Amino acid sequence: MSVFSVLNFRRAHTLTVLFILTCALGYVTLLEETPQDTAYNTKRGIVASILVFLCFGVTQAKDGPFSRPHPAYWRFWLCVSVVYELFLIFILFQTVQDGRQFMKYIDPHLGVPLPERDYGGNCLIYDPGNGTDPFHNIWDKLDGFVPAHFFGWYLKTLMIRDWWMCMIISVMFEFLEYSLEHQLPNFSECWWDHWIMDVILCNGLGIYCGMKTLSWLSLKTYKWQGLWNIPTYKGKMKRIVFQFTPYSWVKFEWKPASSLRRWLAVCGIIFVFLLAELNTFYLKFVLWMPPEHYLVLLRLVFFVNVGGVAMREIYDFMDDPKFHKKLGQQAWLVAAITATEFLIVVKYDPYTLTLSLPFYITQCWILGIILVLTWTAWRFFIRDITLRYKEIRRQKQEHRHEKDKCLSNGDGHSALLDEPNGSKLRERKL
Repeated sequence: MSVFSVLNFRRAHTLTVLFILTCALGYVTLLEETPQDTAYNTKRGIVASILVFLCFGVTQAKDGPFSRPHPAYWRFWLCVSVVYELFLIFILFQTVQDGRQFMKYIDPHLGVPLPERDYGGNCLIYDPGNGTDPFHNIWDKLDGFVPAHFFGWYLKTLMIRDWWMCMIISVMFEFLEYSLEHQLPNFSECWWDHWIMDVILCNGLGIYCGMKTLSWLSLKTYKWQGLWNIPTYKGKMKRIVFQFTPYSWVKFEWKPASSLRRWLAVCGIIFVFLLAELNTFYLKFVLWMPPEHYLVLLRLVFFVNVGGVAMREIYDFMDDPKFHKKLGQQAWLVAAITATEFLIVVKYDPYTLTLSLPFYITQCWILGIILVLTWTAWRFFIRDITLRYKEIRRQKQEHRHEKDKCLSNGDGHSALLDEPNGSKLRERKL
C-alpha cells in the first residue's frame, strides 16, 4: 500500500470518527430532557460546536513544520488558534460593559473591577526601620511570578533560539515597563526588581538554561528506531521519552545585519513579541481579570505552543524563500491574534492608552528611534553605496592598469609614445 493510500485511508477513518461523534452528540441531546436554563443551553451548545470543529480540524487541517510528539497535536493548537481568534473578534464587537460581563459566563467571579498591585513603594533592599525582618521588601517580591518569569523565558529561548534576540526583548520590555508605569500601576517596580530580579536572575537564568538545552539538542544524534524493534524495556522507555523531543534539529541563524529584508523581519519579530507581552497586562486590566486567574495561565500555555510553530515558519520563510513561498498559517494566526488583542485594549480603555508619556521618556524613545533609523540607513544604504563606489573605482583602476600593460612594449615604453618616431622613419625612407 502506497503512502498516499495510507494517508487517504486515515483521513477517511477520521471523518468516520467525526461523523460518529456528531451523531452521538445529537443522540444525547434527543434522549435527555432539555433544561429550561437559556444560559446553560447556550454554554453547552457553544462547547459542543467547538468540540466538533476541533475534531474536524485535528483530522483535516494542514500539517505544520513539527511532527513530534505527533502532527495531530500541532493541528489541535492550530484549530485552537482559530477558535481563540473568533472569540477575540466576538469580544471586540461588544460594548465595554457587555464584554466585561460576558466573562462571567466563563467564570462567575469575573466581571468585577480589581485593584492592581503596586510593586513599587518602599524600594530599600535593607530596611533598617523594620527590626523583625530588614529584608522584607525582597521576600515580598518573591511571589509565584518569579518561577513564571524563569520558565517563561526558558521556553521563549527554545522558540527564538538566539541569545541576542532574547536579551534584547528582555531588556526592551523593562524599558517599556519604565515608560508605561503611569498607565498601569503594576508596571511600577523597584530598580532592583527590574534589573536584578527580572533581567539578571529570572530572565537571564531562563535564557541561559534555554541556550544550554539548545546546545544539547544541536549535538544530539537524531536516529530513530521503531518502538517494537527495540529489544529492552529500558530502551523502549527511553524511546517513549524521546518522542517528545524534535524529530530533527534546525539551528536558527537570524543574521539581521546580512540584508535589509532580514533586518526588517527581525525587528518585526521583536515588535510582535513585545506587543504580545504588553497585551498580557493590558487585557487583564481592561477585562478585569486577576493576574493569578487560570485564563491568564491558559493564554500563556497557548502562546508557548503556537509561538514555537510560528517562529519556525517565519525562519523557514526567511531562510529559504524559494522553497517556502508563503508564510506559514500559524504565523499569520499569531499575528492576527496579537493585533486583535491590541484592538480590544484600544476599544475598551482608550483613556489609559492615550495618557501622554512623560517628556523625558518621550525624548529617550525619540532618540532611540533616530539611532535605529540612522544605523539602518548607514548599514543598508549609505554603506552599500560607498562600498559600491569603491568597488567601481577599483575596477576602473585595474582595467586602466591592464590596458597600459597590454599596450606597453618590451623596454617598458608605451607604444603610443613610439608611434610618432616610427612614422618619421617611414617618411625618410620614402
